[in-house]
Amino acid sequence: MRIKQIAGLPLEIEVYQELIVQLRFSIIDFLLTEEHMSEKKLFTEFPPLSTDEWEAIIHEDLKGADYSKKLIWRNIEGIDVKPYYRAEDLQSLSHLESMPGKAPYLRGTKTDTNDWLIRENICVKDAIEGNRLVAELSKRGVGSIGFELNANASIDEEWMNQLLNDIPAEITEINFLAGERSMEVIEVLNENNIRIEGSVDYDPLSYFMQHGVWSRNEATAFSIGKEIIFASRDWPQFTSILVNGNLFRQSGANLVQELGMSLAAGAEYIFQIARQGVELSDVAENIRFQFAVGGNYFMEIAKFRAARYLWSKLQSGYGIDEKEQSPMLIHVETSTWNKSGYDAHTNMIRTTTEAMSAAIGGIHSMRVGTYNEALGSTDAFGKRIARNQQLLLKEESYFDRVIDPSAGSYYIEQLTHAMIDAAWKLFLEIEDEGGFLQSFKQGFIQNRIQQMAQKRDRQIAERKEILVGVNQYPNSGELLEKAPHSSAGNKALEDMPLLSPYRGAEAFELLRFAADRYSKVAQRPKAFMITMGNLAMRRARAQFASNFFACGGIEPIDNNGFPDITQAVKAFEKSKAQIAVLCSSDEEYEHLAPELKKQLPDYATLVIAGAPACMEQLQASGINDFIHMRMNVLEELKKFHERLSITA
Repeated sequence: MRIKQIAGLPLEIEVYQELIVQLRFSIIDFLLTEEHMSEKKLFTEFPPLSTDEWEAIIHEDLKGADYSKKLIWRNIEGIDVKPYYRAEDLQSLSHLESMPGKAPYLRGTKTDTNDWLIRENICVKDAIEGNRLVAELSKRGVGSIGFELNANASIDEEWMNQLLNDIPAEITEINFLAGERSMEVIEVLNENNIRIEGSVDYDPLSYFMQHGVWSRNEATAFSIGKEIIFASRDWPQFTSILVNGNLFRQSGANLVQELGMSLAAGAEYIFQIARQGVELSDVAENIRFQFAVGGNYFMEIAKFRAARYLWSKLQSGYGIDEKEQSPMLIHVETSTWNKSGYDAHTNMIRTTTEAMSAAIGGIHSMRVGTYNEALGSTDAFGKRIARNQQLLLKEESYFDRVIDPSAGSYYIEQLTHAMIDAAWKLFLEIEDEGGFLQSFKQGFIQNRIQQMAQKRDRQIAERKEILVGVNQYPNSGELLEKAPHSSAGNKALEDMPLLSPYRGAEAFELLRFAADRYSKVAQRPKAFMITMGNLAMRRARAQFASNFFACGGIEPIDNNGFPDITQAVKAFEKSKAQIAVLCSSDEEYEHLAPELKKQLPDYATLVIAGAPACMEQLQASGINDFIHMRMNVLEELKKFHERLSITA
């Protein structure tokens, strides 16, 4: 019989596949007949196991290893995460009694939807052009606009009328990112009898945290807050005070710190503005929170749920009755801290999962950053992708139609509980220091963030926290013409450190860009892999070493293997590389490395891939460069840059 090819498979194989499928359906039909549908037949073979029984099996499999070290994950937030959770873990959680649309709002602020507004910001240089852009964005799914005002813009009646002329109905929210000029915006809107839904972002605390001084003075800063609230009190769905948790996060804070410190800043606004003669509930109603959303997927979901719960709890602490409480209004922006300028398209993957976290956690509005923001510029393509990421979550995944999608998840409910406890504990610590403002003046806020930032920087340098394309799996063929955006940092005052946003990738990117610039005036430095001996070990170590040097902009040259040292040295000299990396097994290093060192030219730097048991012996023979998993990659790369005279 001739075998015919159908869809790339022999006919006989397709026939067998069809028979197998038919057999499977026959078995299913048989099992679903009445005589085989009893609980006795289907489930008695799998009796329920208690947690103690599960734990006994786990301990047996661990064979004496420490359970807490092997299976308990202590994350950067200081929360211990177990390897699994069961229904019994939820029995003591009081927050599960929450209902959607009702205080304490843990399960969301709405009773019929999980929808949010897609936001895009526009830098307004010309009012007419800004108005045209709004009309275009309304056709592309944007429902919330943020007008970034030029610091020197003349905000007058004509300018405002041109900007807001015939705003499409699809734009349901207008936000003015005016900062210290917020009152000026409100006055012009009132003079023109214009009422909008949206916000201004008056946030004197953020200004103070970044500059160390008030734009005017402390008393005036909070009295202006009162005036803005009074001036816009009759406007529907409008907030005038911003708590910018994003600032903490981009300065290196973890999720617990971002939430706890944001709550404390919100409490400071309630306290300070209420002292000016505004009702406590009126102040709370006028506050909008802006949070970052990063790559810690499940923790981010828990953070947003915990945030609403704690804001309600805080209002209760001020004596605001639940019926008068305002649910936390959350605007989210994808974090810039974990974004990269190199391999920038990877940022699309990051922002997709981040947007999912925010949507599941429940928010009011969201702006997804463009994939190339870290390069200091954006383009139409990047903005379109950023919008469409949210549109896909709505129109294809229906994330906007399910209220509190994560409710009942054993894991997320436990994380929510842990986040509530940890953030509230931090909030109380700040209150014990005299409140947010006083604790900042004393350096408590900055010191906590700085300690966390240093810890996170160290984890990136040691590759315990991975930034794909930066400290792991770099695209070694990529060459940037322009340096990725880097924060110059806010200079600390003599008696008070300040908050300074930055990106975790900056240190690696600056190192790599120095190599990019160097390659324009000289040959790019190269690391030549001398692969010998054990096939599995040499391949694994060559891949590790290639990845290692590429993170610093040093071009790796990999090889399939050399039969002897003489041929390897000839190939090395021909490559004009400066670094020779010996990749083999620990057992073979003992005799290969000394012989290789003798034959290499004087200009070559010999590096051993790994930390072999014979390291001390090799060091005694003059071999001192080893690269391995346990080292600080960033610091080692800096040393190689100095040795090769690579400067920016």
